[in-house]
Amino acid sequence: MKAILFPGQGSQKSGMASEFHSNFKIVKDIFTRVDEALKINLSKIILSGSDEDLKKTEITQPAILTTSFAIFSVLKKEFSFDLSKARFIAGHSLGEYSSLVAAESLSLEDGVTLVHERGKLMQAAVPEGKGAMLAVMGLNKEELNSLIEKFDLKEGICEIANDNSPGQIILSGTKETLVAFSNYLKSEKKRSIFLPVSAPFHCTLMKPAAEKMKLFLQKKEFKNPNLQLISNVTALPVEKVEDVKDLLYKQIFSQVRWRETVEYMINNDINEFIEIGPGKVLSGLIKRTNEKVLIRSLTKVDDIKNL
Repeated sequence: MKAILFPGQGSQKSGMASEFHSNFKIVKDIFTRVDEALKINLSKIILSGSDEDLKKTEITQPAILTTSFAIFSVLKKEFSFDLSKARFIAGHSLGEYSSLVAAESLSLEDGVTLVHERGKLMQAAVPEGKGAMLAVMGLNKEELNSLIEKFDLKEGICEIANDNSPGQIILSGTKETLVAFSNYLKSEKKRSIFLPVSAPFHCTLMKPAAEKMKLFLQKKEFKNPNLQLISNVTALPVEKVEDVKDLLYKQIFSQVRWRETVEYMINNDINEFIEIGPGKVLSGLIKRTNEKVLIRSLTKVDDIKNL
C-alpha cells in the first residue's frame, strides 16, 4: 500500500513548480486562484522570486502548499493517479495543511489563507534574535530527553520540536538557552548545528501564535478527508473531522512526531511512500527510519512519468 506525503518549511527554492506551470493549464489556474485568495502576486515569487523572498515565513508556507498541491493535481488529473491505491496521507508541519487540501478536507483558498496567517503569527510570536532551533545528530529521543533533564535550563526553553528520524532531532527554544545546551552537548561529545530559521517553531514559545491562529481556524470549514490523515501531534489517524481544528492549533506549539508517523504507517502495511512537493527532505528522513520501503519524490514532470 502507498502513503502520500507533503513537505514542510525548508524545502522551498526559487523556480519551484516552474516546469509544471509552463506545461499544465491546471497549474496556471491553481496559481491564479492562490493569487486572488491572498491578494498578492505569490505566483511571481514562486516562479521567479529570489531565495531571500521565499525565506519569509508568511511567503514560504503558502508557496510550498501551492507548489505541492499543483504537483498533486497534475498527478491526479493529468496522469489519472488512482487515489484508491493510497491508504494514508500526511505532511510535515505546514505540509499537514497541504495534506488537508489534497484530501479535499479544506479548500485551496482556505488552505493558503490559513498558512499565510500562520506564517505571520509564528514569525511575530517571538522577537527576532530571541529564539532558535538546533539540530541534534546521533541521539534518539530518550537519550536527548535524558541530557535535557541533566542540563540546568534555568528560566529558558529547550524542547524537542521535531522528532524527524533516528539520529535527527530538532530542538526549539530561547536562543541563549540553546547556545548553552549546544556547548553542553559538545562537552558530551555530541553533534549539533543551529538551523537558519527565523523563529523557534513547535515549542511553547509559539503558544501566543497558536491562540491567535485558533480564531482563524474556527472560521474555516473542514470536511472529512478522502484519505486517512495522520496527525503531527498524535502520530495517529485523525478519527473525527471535528478534531482537525484542535490538532492544527496544538501543532503550532507541539512536537512534530514525524518518526513515529512514518513508523505507524509502515506498521500498518505501507511499503511505498510518495513525497509530493519541492525537495526530497522527507524521502531522506524515511530512508533513515527504514531502508527497505520504496520512496519516490515527485518534483519534476519526469518523476510522475516514471511513477
